[in-house]
Amino acid sequence: MTKGNRSIVRYSISFKQMVVREIESGQGITATRNKYGIKGCGTIGNWLRSFGKHHLINKIVRIETMEEKDQIRELQRQLKEAKVALADSLLAQRCLEIVIDEANKEYKTDLKKNFGTGVYAAKGKA
Repeated sequence: MTKGNRSIVRYSISFKQMVVREIESGQGITATRNKYGIKGCGTIGNWLRSFGKHHLINKIVRIETMEEKDQIRELQRQLKEAKVALADSLLAQRCLEIVIDEANKEYKTDLKKNFGTGVYAAKGKA
């Protein structure tokens, strides 16, 4: 399967600077893209960032109330506590598995398989 012939367009630094100057002079980014046939949506934005014209790039501003910020902090704190609790329980589980494995080696038995049989099972039936 072949991709076919594609043309890759490379723009010179002087061309990029000219486009940035046009945008600074008040012409819109979309109009400039259409005027010069620039196909990439983020191409001019990258040029604006490269040449230090950050004030021309759209920014996302998030406005939150103090209650929302407090709620986010509380949820982040709870998540952190839950992660610590999970790590502790996994560590405890692993430790118990190691103890069972060592006991199996010491007593030459399988405690997991034999659990619930023998003396303790007899007491439970009484």
